[in-house]
This record gives sequence, structure tokens and C-alpha cells, in this order.
Amino acid sequence: MKAVKLYKAGDVRIEEMPRPEPKSGEVLVRLKAVGVCGSDIHYFKDGRIGDTPIQSPLVLGHEPAGVIEGVGEGVTQFGIGDRVAVDPALSCGVCEWCIQGNPNLCPNVRFFGSPPVDGAFREFLTHPAHAVFKLPRGLSFADGAMLEPFGVAIHAVDLGKIRTAYTAAILGVGSIGLCVLQLVRLSGAAKIFVTDLIDDRLDLARRLGADVALRADDDPVERIQKLTGGRGVDVVFEAAGALDTPQQAMEILKPGGTLVLIGICPEDRIPLKASAARRKGVTIRLARRMKHVYPRAIRLAERNMVDLKCLVTHRYPLERIAEAFDVVGGYRDGVIKAIITVGEW
Repeated sequence: MKAVKLYKAGDVRIEEMPRPEPKSGEVLVRLKAVGVCGSDIHYFKDGRIGDTPIQSPLVLGHEPAGVIEGVGEGVTQFGIGDRVAVDPALSCGVCEWCIQGNPNLCPNVRFFGSPPVDGAFREFLTHPAHAVFKLPRGLSFADGAMLEPFGVAIHAVDLGKIRTAYTAAILGVGSIGLCVLQLVRLSGAAKIFVTDLIDDRLDLARRLGADVALRADDDPVERIQKLTGGRGVDVVFEAAGALDTPQQAMEILKPGGTLVLIGICPEDRIPLKASAARRKGVTIRLARRMKHVYPRAIRLAERNMVDLKCLVTHRYPLERIAEAFDVVGGYRDGVIKAIITVGEW
């Protein structure tokens, strides 16, 4: 089977790999759509994320959807041809954090496209059946690929504990930020502010429910403080992954507010003025992937309570993945979410 391997920063190659066979309790999935995530771009550009480097050739990709091609012994809930989305994380299930209901914090987790675990930019993969979810008839393969970033957004909004009539700000409205926006609106927020540097994304954010959309380079802190009468907002979601946005978030927050950090900051650090955070007594939550939220994500998407389709702006075949990485990494051509298509749909 064909697979795309990252050898070092900027060096991706299409190679042949053995097609896997499902073991007991596993399914074989023929991949159809795999989303390109910001973390894929970090690995492609830098050869690492924080203190996790690429040490040997690695298949990236952790937002997969496809078709069941085979089932292992004991698997009865899937049949050949079922359309599915695949949860890329496999926690151990027995550690302290898994038992407490925090599988996303499992120190033994195996996650697609995170060294040393190969990801989904390939034609086939095997996976335990319990971490695979059927796609309802109304959801496409691209929708299925979007369920992983949407799940990250669900977990982030859970951490933010948005209540009816709260105010919120979302700094950075890429695909995850736009998912957060829709969930915050569903949660009953009274007023939602968003910021970004890309006008097309701000326009889409307005269509998806943002009350105020501001350019991130036009002093959003002063403008949001003015628009809230100096109070600030209840919850800020930082989804830009920039060096200046965590401090902006701190200044936008009300005293006692909550900051949820979603983005991956460059230089492996989060710049914050400790005095401001301490003085305001804010709660800071770091969003680490997601918990068991795929069923919730599917229910919301199936009922058209959120719009995932409008977030997929670009599609590339597996053979053009380097081009996809360049476009996504350069924020070019109006890209929000790029999908790698594998084979025929």
C-alpha cells in the first residue's frame, strides 16, 4: 500500500508499506479522507512539536475516515463496506488517569502520527473496533475526517464551562476556532467576540454566529474591553497558537474568568504576565486532545446543529500532500481545512 512518510523537516516521501491485517478485536480500514492538522504542519516545518522530535521516518495524519475493508476475530458490530470515522488515540485504560475518566492524559497513550506511532496518511490501517465509529448516512468522508478537530473543540468548550448568557472570546478562527464558535453559540452565550488576521475567516465567523469579529492586529484588547464596559468576558478560548495571544486573552478576561488554551504556541512556551493572571485570579485550562466525545460529535453533526462542511475548503490527493502542507502552513488561498483524499470516493 502507499503511505506518506516524513523523514525530516520538509522531507515527505511516498513509499510502499505492507498492508496490515486485522488482529482479534480489530478492523481494517481503507482510508478515504484524512484532515491536515496544525500539528502535522509543525512536524513538517520543524521536524518536532515541543520536546517530541521525529527520530525515524513517520506517517503523519490523525483525522481519518474511511470504509471497513476487513474485520478481525470477535468483531461483530461492523461489516465490510461500513463507512467509519477513526478515533486516533488509544489510551491504556488501566492507569490512574484513565480510571479517573481522563484518557486524554494517559501517559501510555498511542496517538496516530505522534512518534513513534504511524498515522493515517496511507491507504489502509488497522485499529481496535471500540475506537471506530459508524458514519450516519448524511455525513460524508470529509465530515468524518472533521470529527477529530470537532472533538477537540468539544473538549475545549467542556473545559470552559460556558453557561447560558456568558460572554466569550475566541482568538483564532481556523477550523478548531470555528468549531468552538459554533459550540459556544449552542451553549447559549450572550455575546461572542472573535479575532483573526485573515479577513475571510472573520467573514465566515460572522456567518456562523460571531457577534463581533475583529482583526487581531487592530488592538482587539482595547476594543473588547470597551465593548464590554471594561468588564471583560467570562471565557476566552485561545486557538491561534501565537506568542501574543495568551497575554491578549488574559487582558480580555474578566476577574475570575477562565482561559482555555488550545493552540500550540511556537518556541514551546506560553508567554503570560504572571502578575496580571494572579491579580485577576483567572483559571487557566490547557486543552489536551479530547476525551470520549466522538459519539457527541456525530450526534451534533448528524442533526445539522453545526456546519462542518463549510470548513473544508481544499482537497488534495495523497500524491500532492507536500503541496497541501505548504498551502495550510502558509495560510494561502483562503484555506481553512484541507483534506487529503485517498483513492476514489
